[in-house]
Parts: sequence; structure tokens; C-alpha cells
Amino acid sequence: MLKVQPRIESSKLMAWLSPLIAIVLTAFFSSLMFIALDVSPLKAFDVFIVQPVSDPYNLGELMVKSAPLLLCAIGLALCYRANIWNIGAEGQLLVGAVVAGAIAIQANEQSSSVLLILALLGGVLAGMGWAAIPTLLNRIFHTNIILTTIMLNYIGLYVLLWSVHGPLADPQGFGFPESVMFADSVLLPTIMEQGRATISIVIAVGLAILAGVALFKTLPGFQLRVFGEDQSAARYAGFGGSKIIWMVMLFAGALAGFAGAAEVTGPIGQLIPSVSPGYGYAAIIVAYLGRLNPFGIIFASLFMGTLYMGSDLAQIELGLPTAITGLFQGTLLFLLLACDFLIHYRITIAPRETSKRREQAFEQAKRAQDTLATDNKSPQQQGAA
Repeated sequence: MLKVQPRIESSKLMAWLSPLIAIVLTAFFSSLMFIALDVSPLKAFDVFIVQPVSDPYNLGELMVKSAPLLLCAIGLALCYRANIWNIGAEGQLLVGAVVAGAIAIQANEQSSSVLLILALLGGVLAGMGWAAIPTLLNRIFHTNIILTTIMLNYIGLYVLLWSVHGPLADPQGFGFPESVMFADSVLLPTIMEQGRATISIVIAVGLAILAGVALFKTLPGFQLRVFGEDQSAARYAGFGGSKIIWMVMLFAGALAGFAGAAEVTGPIGQLIPSVSPGYGYAAIIVAYLGRLNPFGIIFASLFMGTLYMGSDLAQIELGLPTAITGLFQGTLLFLLLACDFLIHYRITIAPRETSKRREQAFEQAKRAQDTLATDNKSPQQQGAA
């Protein structure tokens, strides 16, 4: 029979190698899938991994894909470090995009850059407000943050759809669900001559570095890590649990809201239903692929952005469906969790003889306990029995 036992000491080296092992295993199983689809694995990996970094334009598009992933993953990593399972980055991103879009459509070519700042700030505040809802419900009614954040993702999506079909729709758009194109005065500046990459990727990397320093070099970061590892010890030390929960949830919501605002005021340039192809969900994988470390998340977001880029190229060159990206993400997350499980636990095979001996010993101990209980009864109790 199989038996799962916790390891006495987990390997720190294997904990860092776990993402690499998961990526290699994902590549192996993906090769089998490509063979089944009659696609050369070498050609497929060239499209998915090599071509996204083959020229300046593709590098710019890689940054476009990586920026929202990085922003969302930073906030989620801090939540997970504190043992707060926030799954709502997708909804927070979408609501941030809606509010930023509502502000941006007010601009014209003569508007100052103040409206751009207001649009970004509006996205940040919208994301924080959306994250505050499940946090407040948890603090007052002790609801499950996982469930409430997931449900708010769908509500955020329908808020976006209502907006582009209703009050924010382009009056001259012939019924298409999209806003007007934003004026240049409310668009983020680009950082490359070719491509759509904006300063949002620079801001995202800067925030990741600041988050890493705050997490490992400051007292609030130490309190957050202690609270996540042992809440009772944190309370004994005087760390306020409610304060930490509010802090990480609002910070995660602010970053996700900023990611949505940066998308509509950056590479997209308008509000459309497909603001996010699932960045908020993929950011969960990015956070774990980066070991919940903001510095590692920078590289993990670039890797996941490469997969998004490769998926777009695979549709054109290999005729593969867009669902291939979700398949990659799901396989990678499953294998990553499996590797992490085996780092902390080991599976052993217990001989049948050993299990039988244990059952016999348990039965003998039970009979001895019953006999002892009978001997300890008084004569009156035995007669009554």
C-alpha cells in the first residue's frame, strides 16, 4: 500500500529547481501532444520559444504580454505569502480597465497629460475597491476569500461587457462593443521605436524590485512572512492579522487595477471586451513559477509572456487553436504543484505484512483495554451489566 509521509527536511535547492523541472516536463508532454497533432515538436518549440524573441518587434510584443502578468503576479505573490488566497486579479484588472476607459474617453487632442494620470489613478482605485469587497466580507462575515474573489471575477467581466455595449460604446461604432479610440494625450508613451511596448513594463519591473526589497528587508515584510507561516505565532508577537490581510489585498487590487488601466491606455488604446485574455488567472501560475519571490516573478512573467506570444504565432504558422495556451498553463501548473508536493512529502510502499501486523496489534491492544476496563468495574457494576 502507498503511504505519504512528510519529509523531515525539504531541500532548498530542489525548491528553486522545481520550476525548471516542471518546465522540462511540460515540454516533454507537450512534445507528445504535438506529435499526436502531426506537428513537428522542433517546429512548434521554435514558434513558441524562439520566434517571440527573434526581432525587436516581437520583443516589444513580449513586453506587452508580460507587463500585466508581472503586475498581477506581484500582488498575488504577497497575498499567498500571507496565506491569503486571492483569486480575483482578473476581475480587479477588468474593473480597473473600465474606470480608466471611462476617464480616458473624456480627453481630446488638446487635453493635458493630467487626464492620463487621472485614468491610471482611477484604475488603481477601482482595483483596490474591487479587492476591498471580498476582504470586507471576510472580516465581517468570515466568508471564504477564494470563493468571493472568483465570483467577483465574473461580475467584473459583465461590468466590462455592459460598459462597452452601453454607456461607453462608440456612438459611431455601428453597434460593435467597443469605445472610441483614445486621444494621444491619454496614451502611455512607448519605449521602443518598433512595437507597442509602453513604460508600463518599466513600472512593473520597478514595482517588483520594490516589493522584493519590502518583503525581505523591512519590518512589514517580515510581519507578512511570519503571519503567512504561522498566524498564531504572529498574533502572539503582536502582528495584527486584520491589518496584514487588508494591506496585501488592497495592494494586489491596486496593481491589478493599474494593469487594466495600462492596457487600455497603452497597447490597446480603447476599451474592448477582450482587454484580458486571462492575465489575472495566468498570474497565479507566474507567482508560483517565481517561487512567490518578486525577483523571480520578473523572469516567470517573461516566460509566460513568451507562451502567450507563441500561441498567437502558432495560430498563424501551425494552425493550432488558441486553447493551446490554456493547455500549456494547466499542464505547467499541475506539474509545478506535483514537484512541490514531492519536495515536501515522500511516497513509500508499505509491505502488506507490516500493515497486517499493525492491524493485529491494534486488535490485541483493543481487547486488552476492554479486559482492563472490565476488571476495574465494581461487583455491583458487573452484576448490573
